[in-house]
Amino acid sequence: MSVRIDRQGPVTTVVIERPEHRNAVDPETARALHRAFVRFERDTQARVAVLTGADSAFCAGFDLKALATGQREWLSELHFVDDPRDPPLGPMGPSRLSLSKPVIAAVNGPAVAGGMELALWCDFRVMEQQAFMGVLCRRWGVPLVDGGTVRLPRVVGMGRAMELILTGRQVEADECLRIGLCEYVVATGEARRTAESLARAIARFPNHCMLADRRSVLAQQGLPVNEALQLEYRNGIPAIGAEGIEGAGRFAGGLGRHGDFEEI
Repeated sequence: MSVRIDRQGPVTTVVIERPEHRNAVDPETARALHRAFVRFERDTQARVAVLTGADSAFCAGFDLKALATGQREWLSELHFVDDPRDPPLGPMGPSRLSLSKPVIAAVNGPAVAGGMELALWCDFRVMEQQAFMGVLCRRWGVPLVDGGTVRLPRVVGMGRAMELILTGRQVEADECLRIGLCEYVVATGEARRTAESLARAIARFPNHCMLADRRSVLAQQGLPVNEALQLEYRNGIPAIGAEGIEGAGRFAGGLGRHGDFEEI
């Protein structure tokens, strides 16, 4: 199998397993990744996912050797229609899905071209010191067609995104951290462990509230401030009834004082 799924309680880790191809994604792998995240979305016990690659690469993008064969049949499977029976499928697999739950990218090596697009699809990114990103497909005339030109400007800003896309240059982990392309840089071999630790910490929080805030962050993009504030309020009020009042009672009873996250 080109994709492995490891489950530990509420955390689901999806591993791209094509190390002999630097975890490049061919059509079969794209389908397997898509199935893995559709299952994660539908699993009521799963709260947070981690996406990573086997061995020393995150993902080298779409498999250009598969593209070079000229076969195009798989293109007919791709679509944007949000149908519960047949969720949207992109060239890299899950990157057209709008999940209701968070995904963390554990970037353990090169995340380039479509691999960078997969990392951008995730909610945030943990990179190892030796890892890098980049639109390296610029060299071969292969465009970004799986969210790169959409998500990259929203993450790092228009000017920086345009520079990275047009030059196709390699972006090292430290620069990724500096420009907001990743949120953590960790030692070699630590990306998955760190991402899973963060996932477990997120999964501990009251779930309705966490998901409500995540929805608000995603939904406010492009809205006028007043409209976004109204949406945030409407989105958050049900969570107060579901979890907030009870949580306030726990705080009043003595838990979580002085910023303590251990006992909540």
